[in-house]
Amino acid sequence: MAKARLSPARIMQLGIGFFGSKTLLSAVELGLFTELAKGPLDATLLSKRLALHPRSAKDFFDALVALGMLKRTGTRYANTAETSLFLDRAKPSYAGGMLEMCNARLYRFWGSLTEALRTGKPQNEVKTGEDFFGTLYADPQRLEGFLKAMTGLSKGTARVIAKKFPWRKYRTFMDIGCAQGGVAVEIALAHKQLTGGGMDLPVVQPVFESYARANKMDGRLRFHPGDFFKDPLPKTEVLIMGHILHDWNLDEKMMLLRKAYDALPSGGALIVFEAIIDDARKHNAFGLLMSLNMLIETHGGFDFTGADCKRWMKEVGFKRTRVEPLVGPDSMVVGIK
Repeated sequence: MAKARLSPARIMQLGIGFFGSKTLLSAVELGLFTELAKGPLDATLLSKRLALHPRSAKDFFDALVALGMLKRTGTRYANTAETSLFLDRAKPSYAGGMLEMCNARLYRFWGSLTEALRTGKPQNEVKTGEDFFGTLYADPQRLEGFLKAMTGLSKGTARVIAKKFPWRKYRTFMDIGCAQGGVAVEIALAHKQLTGGGMDLPVVQPVFESYARANKMDGRLRFHPGDFFKDPLPKTEVLIMGHILHDWNLDEKMMLLRKAYDALPSGGALIVFEAIIDDARKHNAFGLLMSLNMLIETHGGFDFTGADCKRWMKEVGFKRTRVEPLVGPDSMVVGIK
């Protein structure tokens, strides 16, 4: 049997993957998809609308066609079904907030990944003497952008949690580290018997309440101000921690799980959802890359497998645990007290 001919194509595609990534991030930054949501345009008019230099504008648009982010019919460009739904800032389904944050912050910080791997130290604002979360929460405009990014990251997952978790057994819930309130709103919309809300630092309250009001959920969802490191967690039947545990080191993770256990009644449930790494640590590339992002962004954070989280939950007292896939790279680990 002839030996398969080896090619460097896959290696090269991964190695220069940042070419395509930055092309998409710049398109989001420029508002290209929002502009095309108004109707198809040719290269000349689209360039003018976006204030682009003519030298490489057509290459830029055609690259997005080749990457599957735009369609071209004749000389006119249009959004695909996905970019029309998720990258038009005028639509409530807009999921580009996370991409905006990647473009504004993470893209340049990931340039220092080698240094992070050698030193084990964060490569974000900390390097210039800033505290990322402290700086973020002190700037209302940056904070709101970050909270919107978290909504974009979690909204689709929240809709699946609303379907897969047995909410009919419960009446109250609270989302810990709730950000804008995207998760709480999606669950409340799907289950009319539920009341609850979200816990976050006091500065988040007006953003949460505005989002709940815009979704007509202000009568059923309340904001619980607090610091989940310093304060006890609210008493409720179901607690949710989405994209929270991976920010912290193991001791801090265990402390938060113990606080969750203490806040729940017998039979209560904790839902932890993240880009949970598969137990073999071979398949969920996004989860593993997100763990590297925690190296870039935090002093001790890391992502983890479902088996890891189940073991930690058992250590703090949860009787039953399970892992369920959600959407994309996300899964949830459920612990029952």
